[in-house]
Amino acid sequence: MRSESICEGIYMNRASLLDKLWIPLSLFLFLAGITHFANPGFFDAIVPPWLPPSERFWTYISGLAEVAIGIAVFMPKYRKIGALASVALFIAVYPANIFMVWDWRDRSTAEQVVSWVRLPFQFVFIWMALIVAKQNGSPIAGNILRFQKRK
Repeated sequence: MRSESICEGIYMNRASLLDKLWIPLSLFLFLAGITHFANPGFFDAIVPPWLPPSERFWTYISGLAEVAIGIAVFMPKYRKIGALASVALFIAVYPANIFMVWDWRDRSTAEQVVSWVRLPFQFVFIWMALIVAKQNGSPIAGNILRFQKRK
């Protein structure tokens, strides 16, 4: 496999970059989870208001889930289950991002762009999580990514 320079004197091949996807995935989940507690108002505003019992409840539950899953992805022993849990989490919170687009339709153009950009990024994170799960022995992730060897 061909190596590419990623910095002066530092070379890495594509495979070794993919082997490190657990790092940004873990950090993103952990830091996003902490942000749910540091700035809950932002997240309360994107929770659909018809979900019982309250927006704050869902903000804290999703923040707790992100912190726990971020820690799981960080730990090799729990990386596979953490990566699969992150796929489920990214799918579960996707409706909040759709609600955000709808709810922010009358806001400034810049805010509307932010709400729309969040939508495809969920799929990037799902892809990253599936790769991490596959690399850590998940046949389900391999099937989804179509990396399974055909007989």
